[in-house]
Amino acid sequence: MTMAGHVALISFSSSLPSLPGLPRLSSTKHRPLIMAAMSDDPVRKWILTDGNATEIIRISPIGGGCINRASRYDTDAGSFFVKTNRSIGPSMFEGEALGLGAMFNTGSIRVPKPFKVGPLPTGGSYIIMEFIDFGLSRGNQSDLGRKLAEMHKTGKSEKGFGFEVDNTIGSTPQINTWSSDWIQFYGEHRLGYQLQLARDRYGDSTIYEKGQRLVKSMGPLFDNVVIEPCLLHGDLWSGNISSDKKGEPVILDPACYYGHNEAEFGMSWCAGFGGSFYSSYFEVMPKQPGFEQRKDLYMLYHYLNHYNLFGSGYRSSAMSIIDDYLRMLKA
Repeated sequence: MTMAGHVALISFSSSLPSLPGLPRLSSTKHRPLIMAAMSDDPVRKWILTDGNATEIIRISPIGGGCINRASRYDTDAGSFFVKTNRSIGPSMFEGEALGLGAMFNTGSIRVPKPFKVGPLPTGGSYIIMEFIDFGLSRGNQSDLGRKLAEMHKTGKSEKGFGFEVDNTIGSTPQINTWSSDWIQFYGEHRLGYQLQLARDRYGDSTIYEKGQRLVKSMGPLFDNVVIEPCLLHGDLWSGNISSDKKGEPVILDPACYYGHNEAEFGMSWCAGFGGSFYSSYFEVMPKQPGFEQRKDLYMLYHYLNHYNLFGSGYRSSAMSIIDDYLRMLKA
């Protein structure tokens, strides 16, 4: 849900590959100064050791994020993208990094490669990842649809629906406890969690009670549907979609979990997916019966989350979806 560019995966013991032709320190005469400067800056320390750099040329802020601070570190070993948060511990970035790593490992769509996550000595946390130089557009819609479908087709879990850790959707906790039942998982850990949050935060018993009626009644929407636990980006809106300099699609800032592939389109109301996106996607992952009837159900999760994050401006959209489904299902 942040717009600040490039993300990464956690590889606590990994390092950047060596780049040919770049100078390395051949003596130790400057090391005491370097080590003193690095001792209280874990980002600088990693870049100048495991990151294979000998010099940080410049650090530039990158705007757009509403939750984290983002910076570009230019070095003699290339550029790195660094996000920091002064108030939240490493768990948020660990979840992001695990998601990026899972997507990266499918070899399907480009995501920033993650390198390191850790705590800041003054409190908070950081994540270091590959810096991707973006192109001027979001890339080809057809390519995006096809490569996203390839990620869904390749990234599967034998553990069922959920993820290795809980993570966040924006700044809202996202519970990823494993389940073998998608309808139960989505009802409890997605819609149910957001409905409870709305009641706790705003005292909104109306949306809570109606929403729970929908959760209890939504089973028929999945009749004759084969649901596999596919790796989802989880927060796929326009701010998290870009392209590299070659025009290849890049997706960023995930809220990953394994779920029904159709849930990936829950942010389509602000993603700008066109006809060529969907036609290419469904060539790889065929459309299943009732797809059109389920689309709003998956949008509901994100409307509820926006309501809980940003206030009552999103309540009417969530309430309208709930009421429409209750009429459709006669619940």
